[in-house]
Amino acid sequence: MRRARRSKVDAFIVMDVMEAARRAEEAGRRIIHMEVGQPGTPAPAGARAALAAAMEAGALGYTVALGLPELRARIARHYGEWYGVDLDPARVVITPGSSGAFILAFTALFDAGDRVGIGAPGYPSYRQILRALDLVPVDIETSAENRLQPVPGDLAGRDLAGLLVASPGNPSGTMLDRDRLAALIGATQQAGGQFISDEIYHGLHYEARAVSALEITDDCYVINSFSKYFSMTGWRIGWMVVPEDHVRTIERLAQNLFICPPHASQIAALAAMDCHEELEANRAIYARNRALMLEGLPKAGFDRIAPPDGAFYVYADVRHLTDDSRALAAEILERAGVAVTPGLDFDPGRGAGTLRFSYARATADIEEGLARLAAFMAAR
Repeated sequence: MRRARRSKVDAFIVMDVMEAARRAEEAGRRIIHMEVGQPGTPAPAGARAALAAAMEAGALGYTVALGLPELRARIARHYGEWYGVDLDPARVVITPGSSGAFILAFTALFDAGDRVGIGAPGYPSYRQILRALDLVPVDIETSAENRLQPVPGDLAGRDLAGLLVASPGNPSGTMLDRDRLAALIGATQQAGGQFISDEIYHGLHYEARAVSALEITDDCYVINSFSKYFSMTGWRIGWMVVPEDHVRTIERLAQNLFICPPHASQIAALAAMDCHEELEANRAIYARNRALMLEGLPKAGFDRIAPPDGAFYVYADVRHLTDDSRALAAEILERAGVAVTPGLDFDPGRGAGTLRFSYARATADIEEGLARLAAFMAAR
């Protein structure tokens, strides 16, 4: 059978690294996982208990396409608690993971052939989802001087229908402060483009908190997820906030593309939002891990890094070590038993000279991983 041109998207390299690590573990090796952005902690205990009770109480069938009203209301309250934003719950849409939110947002905002700006380095699935929808991803090469985030001047002459920005970013962990985020929103809107704010790593900050685009404007799409701060990656549950006059558009798309988000995951997510003590304890672990990474990676020889403000990644420039980050990552896995991600996932143009290290796992694993990396580099 023929295959459509839109199906020709690149592989997600980190998933290939995960598979190589799995094979090594299957062969009996102990692998330290620094490749994947997945918390080492389970969903909060309150979330698991709420789901268990719901499963005993009855069937978990379809919900309405926009999600459980009580979960939408709780998320709206969350914006008041965290950001001081008075948000109408009607603008909140529950989605099957943030991936479902990106599909809905791109489909609602852009027509085939539209050019959408994304920062490089950046989350690779932005690029591939855009391509699969017959949209044109436009990589905006960011600089270390701008902390690997776009700036308004980067938009000049690009003829963009929209801009997608992540703060904290993946793979960099760097954040935009209020003034820088407002400047990007203003530049995008002045050029007639649509602004999408990826806020998936909000909650995972270590000094100043992250700023939501909703603190600046209602004329944007904001996407978030329960995967990271709420430690619910495999539950595939996220949300988006859209302008009031876009709600019905998103609802029609969601009805047809997904029917509804997973009912079970929505119940767990609602309970997770009140598990503050456990979630903050998780963040304390990441803060400790971050400190270890910022000390240990330079000692091991990975000293060209963008200090992360949030998320749980360190992005390292390794051009002084290799011009093939994929080969270096494979060598590290083979010889040190540490799985790391080559930067090619995040920056097709410059990723051959970068690696991403995740510190989302247990502190003991981070300590052992750093020791292994130091020994590897000393023997290399």
